[in-house]
Amino acid sequence: MLIAIYGGSFNPLHFGHTGLAAWVAAHTDVDEVWLMVTPNNPLKPGTILADEQVRLQAARQEISRLQAANNIEGIARVRVSDFEFGLPRPSFTANTLRELTKAYPEHRFALLIGQDNWTIRHKWREWDSIQENYPIYVYPRGNEGFDAIQHELADHKGEIHLLREAPLFDISSTELRARQQ
Repeated sequence: MLIAIYGGSFNPLHFGHTGLAAWVAAHTDVDEVWLMVTPNNPLKPGTILADEQVRLQAARQEISRLQAANNIEGIARVRVSDFEFGLPRPSFTANTLRELTKAYPEHRFALLIGQDNWTIRHKWREWDSIQENYPIYVYPRGNEGFDAIQHELADHKGEIHLLREAPLFDISSTELRARQQ
């Protein structure tokens, strides 16, 4: 089974996250998408996060609610994972993927990231290892995002899938938190 890991703080989880995860499960070769709730993102130091257990529980409740409603294609193949909670912190994606591969040798893993993470990939620990060992699915933000990423692929090692056909989910957790204040 091919499982795409979609990591994030999910502070809070919103329809952009769940909609993209369900779309990837329904419209690509990915069998499942695991929303990997990240307890500590090393690229977001000083970010104020809700408690990790609160974020995990909220994500699980929302996915359960959406699956019960069964009105989003692919949502039945989306899971919420706390796998990183048992790993050293901060959470480095390369380590998470290695540990998942060891824990679940019967599965293949891929990485699902948004254009924002694609643009800062050079800051990720062991990015070369990630790109050489795991397929990467990149969600561009509209045609401008696709064009920005497209020209960079010539230098990229590994298997990259640009999700050009994915719908645009124009929402962010930062925006949601700002509205709540």
